[in-house]
Amino acid sequence: MMIEIPSSRNADSRTATEKVSREVLLANSRQHIRDVKEAMNWMAWKLREISINHDWTKIEHIDEFHDDFSKSQNGFQGDFKELHWFKDLHLQERHHLTDSCPDDVNLFDVLERIADCVMAGMARSGSVYDDTLSPELLEKAYQNTVELLKKNTVVK
Repeated sequence: MMIEIPSSRNADSRTATEKVSREVLLANSRQHIRDVKEAMNWMAWKLREISINHDWTKIEHIDEFHDDFSKSQNGFQGDFKELHWFKDLHLQERHHLTDSCPDDVNLFDVLERIADCVMAGMARSGSVYDDTLSPELLEKAYQNTVELLKKNTVVK
């Protein structure tokens, strides 16, 4: 889903190409507000798309997940994260940022992680464990999200 917006050079004194009347400034300002709404709607669409696919490896690979889960409940002495489902399948999901952070990490991945940690913690134990992400990861996610939005925007 691409965002299509018209050019509105006269909405900003740094890019205006002419003396701007009040009416032109008002029209360009209203257009800018519509453009931001389009971007926010795109972000909401993106989040809905991500939410639909959350933890897809638990469903598509339920047999492997169950096998490894069962091992951990039946006395397995190793690290669950070293078992097949977790290391070979589960880490394909983008929101597991401290175990496997994609190069193109973005704020949608961060938001999915937040939702995942809070919902899992609250549902499973009634509390949420402390979780942190590095400032470098968050900065990279921010910059990658800017680039993602730019790539999905066309100026008509």
